[in-house]
Amino acid sequence: MKYVKYLIVGVITQFLFACNSLDLSPEDYFGAGNFWKNETQVERYVLGLHSDLRDAYSTFYLLGEARGGTSKSGTSFVGTSLDNSSPIKTNTFSRHLTGVTNWGGLYAKVLNVNLLIERLETECSFLSESSRSYYLGQAYGLRAFYYFWLYRTYGGVPLVEDPEVINGVTGAETLYRARSSAKETMDFIKENLRLSEQYFGENWMSKKEKGMWSKAATLVLKAEVYLWSAKVTTQDQKPEATDIQTAKNALQLLYGRFSLQSSFANVFTYENKGNDEIILAIRFEDGEMENNIRNFIYSPELFYMQFYDKEGEVMNDPLNSRGTGLLRHEYKWGLFAAMDDEDTRKYATFLDCYNEDGSAAGIVLRKFMGLINTNGNRVYCDDYVLYRYADVLLMLAETANMEGGDVAYYLNQVRQRAYGEKYNGSLHGYVNGSFGENELAILKERDKEFVWEGKRWFDLVRLQDDQHRSLAFSPSANYDDPSSVLKENEAYKLLWPIDVNTLSNDPKLVNNPGYEQ
Repeated sequence: MKYVKYLIVGVITQFLFACNSLDLSPEDYFGAGNFWKNETQVERYVLGLHSDLRDAYSTFYLLGEARGGTSKSGTSFVGTSLDNSSPIKTNTFSRHLTGVTNWGGLYAKVLNVNLLIERLETECSFLSESSRSYYLGQAYGLRAFYYFWLYRTYGGVPLVEDPEVINGVTGAETLYRARSSAKETMDFIKENLRLSEQYFGENWMSKKEKGMWSKAATLVLKAEVYLWSAKVTTQDQKPEATDIQTAKNALQLLYGRFSLQSSFANVFTYENKGNDEIILAIRFEDGEMENNIRNFIYSPELFYMQFYDKEGEVMNDPLNSRGTGLLRHEYKWGLFAAMDDEDTRKYATFLDCYNEDGSAAGIVLRKFMGLINTNGNRVYCDDYVLYRYADVLLMLAETANMEGGDVAYYLNQVRQRAYGEKYNGSLHGYVNGSFGENELAILKERDKEFVWEGKRWFDLVRLQDDQHRSLAFSPSANYDDPSSVLKENEAYKLLWPIDVNTLSNDPKLVNNPGYEQ
């Protein structure tokens, strides 16, 4: 992995030298020689790892949602060019058209986690055993998290467990890494989860208003990993019979420990960060860092006084965007249309826009609008939610379906919150059907629940029809298109191609089948 070497050295050097404002040492910066000397430094390093996590949120959207069949490609309804249309949103991948490069930048973050693990296991004698275990629980959880993203995206990947580059190891032959098999990669992820859970023990502490990794985050990731392992065949990694029970056991430890917010819209509001539904969120703050939701909001000069609401009234700035939108991403109208008007998620998630003749024009995301700050500016600083309790309930529905159990019991808890006071079990409740019907219902519920939360593509791959084929190949799972998201002869596209530059820089690497030429 020679191509990673210089990147990682730069990342670590930047991190160590960026701490001069902390004033924790007589030196004017934290260099490698005077770091790892006290717990405050360790805590700051862990905060840095979560800054890494925040830097990756847009990658999570691209890898986990953009290609899932709910996003428009080409041109928006106001005429702006939509980002990531080809190859991601259109699933037109090739060896020379990969959408992301250099493994999505995730190895830089893995290397930083590796350094923490090495230092905690070989140095840091000043830490109490409980503190060391807590930090190791976080580190192994984060490493499993990053590798699970890599695994679902590429299959088997190079397994880098040590910070050789950071420790000064040189020589291209030493740093080149071949891809491990898919099974080896999945086994590695599971082992990291085991270690994370072991180190956390009974410590359920969640710092920074659910903005830092915790035991609960490890458990929901464990459930997600074992659900995937139980249902998705990837290269030599085959489903294992015991994996569903392992996923269910992890979810049962979370069941009832968290709770759904009474209002769907309140889950994401700036004033309600770290609420009882949140398990793990990437933190954004006014005055510190914003997310990229402005790219999902209408472009003012192309929108104002050009479109109409459903009552036929011309719209100016209905979301009070203060002229900040760019509209580089747009969701498909069919996703909006699939939601009942009585489902509160419909209008809490989208603003629907019409032409003068009343025909549908397009929809705008309104779910993560942030706030108007004290300076009168619209700032997009709602958190990017990685895991929340609704996910636990819907994964429990999925485990129930795999076991022939009561899917509706869990799915209807999410529906009841969505419809609120208007919920009528006979009208809005789900009634258990066949295996494939249940899987499609779970997918559609997740579609309504998790817009812009980076889940739809992976849900589409994991959930199955009655013949246990991925719903990526089912027309019933697509929107605004009578065909499936992937064609039957495109099964190789379940995995992404590795970009040519990455392959050229490491002669030990080979591409995924289907992308060789």
